[in-house]
Amino acid sequence: MNSIKIINSRVHNLKNVSLEIPKNKLTVITGLSGSGKSSLAFDTIYAEGQRRYAESLSAYARRFMELQDRPDVDEIRGLSPTIAIDQRSVLQNPRSTVGTVTEIYDHLRLLFARLGTQHCPECGIAVRAHSIGEIVEEVRKIGRKSDALLVLSPLIQDGQVKLKELLSRLEQAGAEEARVNGVVMKLVEVSKFKFESQKKYTVELLAGRIFDIKKQDFAATVDKAIDLSNGDVVICDEKTGEDYIFSTNAFCRQCGKRFDSIEPRSFSFNSPYGACPRCTGLGITLEVDPELVIPNPRLTLAEGAIQPWTRIVGNQGYYQKLLVEVAKARNFSLNTPAKDLSKDVMDVLFYGTDGEEYEVAGKKAQFEGIVPNLTQRHFETDSEYVRKEIEQYMHERVCSVCKGKRLRTESLFIKIDDHSVADLAEMSAEEAGLFFKTWLTTKNNAHKQPGKAELIIAAPIIREINKRLEDLLRVGLYYLTLDRSINTLSGGEAQRVRLSTQLSTGLTGVIYILDEPSVGLHSRDNDKLISTLKFLRDQDNTVIVVEHDKAMIEAADYVVDVGPGAGEYGGEIVAIGSVADIKRNTKSLTGRYLLGKEKISAPKKHHSGKGKSINIIGAKAFNLKNIDVDIPLGKLVCVTGVSGSGKSTLISDILGKSLNKHFYRAKDEPAEHKKIVGLSNIDKVIVIDQTAIGRTPRSNPATYTGVFSAIRDVFTAVPEAKMRSYDAGKFSFNVKGGGRCEACAGEGYVRIPMQFLSDVFVECAECQGKRYNKEALEVHYHGKNIADVLGMAVEEACPFFRDVPAIADKLKILRDVGLGYVHLGQSATTLSGGEAQRVKLATELARRATGRTLYILDEPTTGLHFEDIRRLLEVLNQLVEKGNTVLIIEHNLDVIKCADWIIDLGPEGGSRGGEIVAQGTPTEVAMVKRSYTGQYLKRLLN
Repeated sequence: MNSIKIINSRVHNLKNVSLEIPKNKLTVITGLSGSGKSSLAFDTIYAEGQRRYAESLSAYARRFMELQDRPDVDEIRGLSPTIAIDQRSVLQNPRSTVGTVTEIYDHLRLLFARLGTQHCPECGIAVRAHSIGEIVEEVRKIGRKSDALLVLSPLIQDGQVKLKELLSRLEQAGAEEARVNGVVMKLVEVSKFKFESQKKYTVELLAGRIFDIKKQDFAATVDKAIDLSNGDVVICDEKTGEDYIFSTNAFCRQCGKRFDSIEPRSFSFNSPYGACPRCTGLGITLEVDPELVIPNPRLTLAEGAIQPWTRIVGNQGYYQKLLVEVAKARNFSLNTPAKDLSKDVMDVLFYGTDGEEYEVAGKKAQFEGIVPNLTQRHFETDSEYVRKEIEQYMHERVCSVCKGKRLRTESLFIKIDDHSVADLAEMSAEEAGLFFKTWLTTKNNAHKQPGKAELIIAAPIIREINKRLEDLLRVGLYYLTLDRSINTLSGGEAQRVRLSTQLSTGLTGVIYILDEPSVGLHSRDNDKLISTLKFLRDQDNTVIVVEHDKAMIEAADYVVDVGPGAGEYGGEIVAIGSVADIKRNTKSLTGRYLLGKEKISAPKKHHSGKGKSINIIGAKAFNLKNIDVDIPLGKLVCVTGVSGSGKSTLISDILGKSLNKHFYRAKDEPAEHKKIVGLSNIDKVIVIDQTAIGRTPRSNPATYTGVFSAIRDVFTAVPEAKMRSYDAGKFSFNVKGGGRCEACAGEGYVRIPMQFLSDVFVECAECQGKRYNKEALEVHYHGKNIADVLGMAVEEACPFFRDVPAIADKLKILRDVGLGYVHLGQSATTLSGGEAQRVKLATELARRATGRTLYILDEPTTGLHFEDIRRLLEVLNQLVEKGNTVLIIEHNLDVIKCADWIIDLGPEGGSRGGEIVAQGTPTEVAMVKRSYTGQYLKRLLN
């Protein structure tokens, strides 16, 4: 078949949708947020493709797969193997890096294992191990020059001698002679030699003598010497007195340090053979922060100023008695507020008294200090509760041993041309690409010309590395370093990393399904992404993209517009065909925006602001180049720039974390900068990101926004509820013994484990999925019970609760931010990142604005259609009109052109970014030729 034929899909809100999607084409599925795009692409096509693939495997193999449920669809014809590249399946493991996910790091490990040279960390000199064959050939060379060689097997190297043990070893080896500190002796002489206990000796067993290299079987003698010493042999030329030391293990001749053999696992930070022992390969450690230990310095030590010793159960009385003794010895009072204690006293409290002993309850005790005490307890405790409690007083720090490089010291001193594997992992994809393209041919001080054997070994490995680096560049991720943790990437970046791994597979006949791959991508880099998707298509694959980006839609071969509304008002196919067909279809809202009949207009005048600003001074974290940034207050401010230019570092890592620490005593340390001026100009900061609003199905928009509390109060006030003495707990599905159904614990379904099949979620037989028991469901408000209300969409609930301002106001805000289709009781785990962000935004908008609040949003347009963006801008402008400041990290040009002020970073990403390229109004930025944002704005404004 030349198409995928879907017949009557009813997944989620889809209304018996039937359509054909052509194969080997780039198809974009678009429509309003919540209209059913993902239900069609992922929950119908991908889910059925995966299910059919799983059915082809054995029952045993299926036990290890994450199996999909059968989608609610009559039939799907023409389905090929499907691969989903979405934003939800981002790995949260901090050990996964860009290098490991793309397998570039695996090839680097192999390259260093085969060509790397071990260097001594102490002496810096190169050391190497020899094979037995290489040692034999070296001895042959020496024997050609001398006919008086001793073959010695080292037993004790510069150490103390226990005579009985030494004689036993010599006798077991059948030795007749040995060399002690350079003097050859018979075994009898060794037994009579006076070894002093305080002195150190070098003792070597004489394995044999070589007089004629041509006639003697010296190889067996050398082999015997190596075997007796576990890998070492010393060849002594009696004529010159010179010793030649060889070993099958790498060792430093200067300091005697020995090294393990070099293997790929030596460079794995997920293996004990390669990982730094201090941070176990994470590159970061948890360290106790003295500031967090005493959060309220106005308290005295007697009043419990040392918070962890009052919160964590166990030995509080003992610690207090010990402190009394320390205070006596060090002459300070436990009744003095902590803020008034001297620096010397605080150092004693935090870091101990260097082994001094005190008598506590009749026993000798030492005061180790608060920081070492908590660190040790965190390391040793088996209690998860105690560990989590102590972590409240700890901060993540770069590992002091490996300096964030993740590997043990010996592995970091294995080098190729003065580069360790960590040096290459710290390079961006672009820098690494240039390095490997020139490595095989460059000849200068830093890069010695590789030999013929090295070329043969390195060529296939570097070919694989270059191929994967080119794929990263192709999807616009040239700025990502190979050691960057995957869990620090945005959803769009992680998705493009996974897309790059698919490019190298060379698969054909596959259906690729992507979820908004343009998220976090500047307009300049969008063309690269589109050409990448076309490359996949041209490999005889079918590419289906759920997308709102105008350039992506216009580049599509085929477009499916889902709508006309969202939630229960959507789920239909509004228009289908080429881009031209969509534009001609008057029913298609997407078509009207593409045609220009509908558009997001730039404001006629900008907000004047307050004349005040927040000033970030000396921002130099990551790639920021010591920049000073002024953020005007009382305006809609956009921070723009190409991907990797430093936007998130500046706004989230520096400004957001600094303000959270200033206002709310947050734990997270801000990234490197000198200072922030003007904090007195605001009284509150609200950071709204795309993290989930809850991790369990119990969390939902109603509970998160606080609407559910008001709804329960309404039901509690119903006469019937009063008559039965029902309280608010009776209408909560989280309260045990209240009104929830105990058969399913208020979840509405029961999970049935199915071993090698995916777990089945069966509707609860007691409550029929309504979560509540019969008594709670008998109470009605305007004809609906509590379960009916949770099943309502926001759009439906607005008129229903119009007479209850506490509920109606919050619901109106949810509708205004484009979430009218979301059900009040919808599980938080089913919400996208963009939806979760808008739920958070609605929650904050419902609170009383002070007029001096700073709102920080990170790409709020994720997952939004043109119409949704227009509505979101209206809401954000309302905030600004009340005197607040809205600061947005954004790539969407429709939002950028509506900003009052733009701060454009760049000019490029990674090491070539981190500067302020342009700032001002959209018109002013559009005039700056150096600004990529300005260039695209100019076209849009014209």
